[in-house]
Amino acid sequence: MAEGGGIDDVGWHTDLVLALSKQKDVDRLRELCRGRKIPVENRADVWKVCLNVVGKPDALSTWDGLLDLQEQNCIRDDCRKQATKLRLPEDEAEEVARDMEGIITFYCKSRNEKYHPTSGLTEVLAPIMNLELPMNDVYNCFYAMLYKYIPRDCVRDGKPFHLFRLLLQYHDPELCTFLESKKLWPDMYCQRWLRSLFVVSCESEVLRAIWDLYLLEADPFLVFFLILVMVINSRDTLFEMEHENKTELLETISSIPLQLEEDDIEDFCSLAQYYASRTPQSFRNDYHNQLFGIKTISSNSLSQALCLPVSISELVEVNQSERKDGVRFFVVDCRPADQYNSGHLPTAFHLDANLMLQAPSEFATAANALFATQQQSIEAGSAASGEHLCFMGSGREEEDQYVHMVIANFLQLSSGLADHVPNTCIVCNPEAFLEAESFQELSRGEESPSEPKGGLVSMLSSAIRSGTHVREKLGKYIAESYQPVERHVSDKDRQSKLYRNVQPVFSIDDEDDEGDNHSASSEEETRKEAVNIQTWLRRKDLVSSFKCHQILRNGLLAESYILLTEVQLFILREIPKRDGWAYIQNRHHLGSIMKITSKRKHPDLITFRYGTTDGENIEVTETERFVIPSARKATQKIKDRILQLSDGQ
Repeated sequence: MAEGGGIDDVGWHTDLVLALSKQKDVDRLRELCRGRKIPVENRADVWKVCLNVVGKPDALSTWDGLLDLQEQNCIRDDCRKQATKLRLPEDEAEEVARDMEGIITFYCKSRNEKYHPTSGLTEVLAPIMNLELPMNDVYNCFYAMLYKYIPRDCVRDGKPFHLFRLLLQYHDPELCTFLESKKLWPDMYCQRWLRSLFVVSCESEVLRAIWDLYLLEADPFLVFFLILVMVINSRDTLFEMEHENKTELLETISSIPLQLEEDDIEDFCSLAQYYASRTPQSFRNDYHNQLFGIKTISSNSLSQALCLPVSISELVEVNQSERKDGVRFFVVDCRPADQYNSGHLPTAFHLDANLMLQAPSEFATAANALFATQQQSIEAGSAASGEHLCFMGSGREEEDQYVHMVIANFLQLSSGLADHVPNTCIVCNPEAFLEAESFQELSRGEESPSEPKGGLVSMLSSAIRSGTHVREKLGKYIAESYQPVERHVSDKDRQSKLYRNVQPVFSIDDEDDEGDNHSASSEEETRKEAVNIQTWLRRKDLVSSFKCHQILRNGLLAESYILLTEVQLFILREIPKRDGWAYIQNRHHLGSIMKITSKRKHPDLITFRYGTTDGENIEVTETERFVIPSARKATQKIKDRILQLSDGQ
């Protein structure tokens, strides 16, 4: 992106001036500026054209000029601080600060918004003030920038950070899990980057180069991929700091933009675009109005998404395309057999989601067949040779809850496998699968010379990346994970009125229970599935969760969670010295809960009894005890869900 003084550069500059003339040619402008450094004297005009504010009316003419907001002193102080950073003479800095205060005051009044120091308004305005434009053009550029390119809700736990987490999980699930295990959430390290488009994090020359390319590309989602590239490029450094504390890790991530130099920006943005091109595009339509432009109410919840979504139209279009680059899908149709048999995509693999609960061994066998079929299709170069597993449901909530459970468990498997060997692991070494038939873990995908070390991975929302990946070991792992230790009641076992005309599910009980079977409280160090607690607490099928202590056979208390889903009760026990992680101690179908009791003198001491029934007699096969704060509310929710499930049969 070098500025030159040769004949070619003179001709280029002439073409640039023509593109900025009365008949604005935005496409020609983008073509001319791609790969070149925008001259300082032309930057203001280029930005105005890209933001589509040329000839816009003077919005400031309607302002009464009063600086009388309740937050006025805060606005004034923030504007002075930001103006000082522009490195202007003192008298000019004071004048710029006054102009900034007027613009932000008018913006807040006209939009009926309350100013907050963390809104990023002064940060976004500062680079535009440097363009030396008339105040009406400054305001129009400022407003267009906020409207088109700054994501809304850049606050703690805001929607932009849920989207970034989905993107990071898609391209690098290992790094995503690592950061979450350290309790480092996206809003902690990229909030200031997003709300200001790196104003607070980069040197001025670097920032202008980023904004030049950003505006020329006209892609509001590009900022997410710019951040993605920075974080993924630092993955080796972050993993080396595994034993450092949270503060040091956060400081390392926060300092990433400061390492950028002006000459890096073109390659930096090209790499971000590369990642964007290898990401399913459905999320743009699903989430654009939630983050940019006119605010609308949408049913697509970012906070509840398991992973990135893909629409049917994109799925069909991509798989019918003859292009070999970009995203391709291996479709896994999770609908019930009768729906699949009534019509399905010709290349879809059928995996009935209901099998996971009703027939775990059959589910494991089907999963193994799925991976083998995918591998064969890739080797044969068939139309179904997608490297991304895309799970498809029926679109009906009562059926898709099982699909969500399958996806959630696949996501857990992708980050919870044991016996990690980096040299042969195709997560850490994507080339390994080309050299051996033994596949160790979920693959991150093929590398290319232009990608950061580690390559690309995809995990699609109703979809996870497994490319030619995940075969024997993962299949075996699934089989072991879903083999039931105890026989639980299935849908076919339960009577339609199981909880009618019998003793209440919840009751006050003073009897001695010491003779009960405490199978779930066993202290044996058996191999159990480790899961990230926060990930499971965000499960889409989660009805409620309860922090508690499980009472072990020896009388000790273990910090645990009870997770109530639509059809199951999961018991998670926190793993000592592994903050944020837990073992799945047990999983019970709600139909297997025969009785829930408490002690009169200790109402928070709750006993669950599980077993089977033939409609008249109950056989208790397992007992678990917990100390649950506000136990009555917790048990009432569980009871209500059991009754709802029973009434629905």
